[in-house]
Amino acid sequence: MRKNTIFKYNYVYTLAAKQTTINSQTMNSSIYSVITGTGSYIPTVHFRNEDFLTNEFYDSNGKKLEKKNQEIIDKFLEITTIAERRYVTDDLVTSDIAYFAAIKAIESANIDKEKLDYIIVAHNFGDVKSNNRRSDLVPCLAARVKHKLEIKNPDTVAYDLPFGCPGWLQAVIQADYYLKSGDAKKILVIGAEILSRISDPHDRDSMLYSDGAGAVVLEARKSDTPIGILAHKTRSDTFLHSAMLYMDKSYNPNYKNKDDLFLKMNGRKLYQYALETVPQAIKDCLEKSDVHLNEIKKVLIHQANGKMDEAILKRLFKLYNIEDVPEYIMPMTISWLGNSSVATLPTLLDIILKTDWKTHKINQNDILVFASVGAGMNINAMVYKLPEE
Repeated sequence: MRKNTIFKYNYVYTLAAKQTTINSQTMNSSIYSVITGTGSYIPTVHFRNEDFLTNEFYDSNGKKLEKKNQEIIDKFLEITTIAERRYVTDDLVTSDIAYFAAIKAIESANIDKEKLDYIIVAHNFGDVKSNNRRSDLVPCLAARVKHKLEIKNPDTVAYDLPFGCPGWLQAVIQADYYLKSGDAKKILVIGAEILSRISDPHDRDSMLYSDGAGAVVLEARKSDTPIGILAHKTRSDTFLHSAMLYMDKSYNPNYKNKDDLFLKMNGRKLYQYALETVPQAIKDCLEKSDVHLNEIKKVLIHQANGKMDEAILKRLFKLYNIEDVPEYIMPMTISWLGNSSVATLPTLLDIILKTDWKTHKINQNDILVFASVGAGMNINAMVYKLPEE
């Protein structure tokens, strides 16, 4: 009797201990947002700096610039590091290239597109045709992409997010909330823009802009240790800086269509604003994630201006009292792809993951930080840890 009682006690104790362990593991397990697929569309038209030699450039007062175009272009290259950019062909609009990037991301994630809970498309100008500069936003671009993907599921919710250049990263942040809440399992986030059709050919700043699209699939994954999106930070400085980027008429007072509006910006003030705010926003995000800058493998910054991004990186490291910035910590594509707004970050990530970029490989358990700045003025940052396969 006694042996049986002891055996029963040990058996019950063992079962209870196992159940406690299982319960503990279940309690410690959390939902994280993980990128499982990426895709991008890089337009086929190469437009090099020398292609601007025949442009007539004016200042904001409508006065023709006295400097020769070669001098203007050389100075532009020195300041921005942009040597060329990509434009779409006349037959394409933004929803088309968003769709191209989406297909690749879905294939990369190896998922059933009908299982997507959300499709979020970040952009700012809608579908602008080559022969008509008017923004076309009805239906929203996400609805158009869903239609092109031939997704029949009515529970796949499609909507757009206009948030300036940080729009794609903000859409990823929104997706993170959906996934962590348990409301969604799979989300497609796209950033697509055709800036070549809303840039003033008589404004030097038009040389900054390009076209492109990038996409990711995010999925909810349970894990006992932090993976995927670890933290994010967003700020909007609208009281003083809402008019840093705006729409206005061509600088050329004799421009043929007086009603056309083009993207304009206060470049010098924007540059200074970015230097003063982006590094601190990144640091705030890192502290929120309990990750030190020394643990970061790559810093992926919106490709707005090569020199500006370099200055932001230096200031970020100075916030940590680090003078020497690691040589290969910040991959850049702006020299050959230009500034495609919401598309720069997802395109950059896709290129790193899918091409043989020897100086910029990322591996399992590497920690990345993303950051973007743009119209609003809006800034956001995100810390991301690559999961183990």
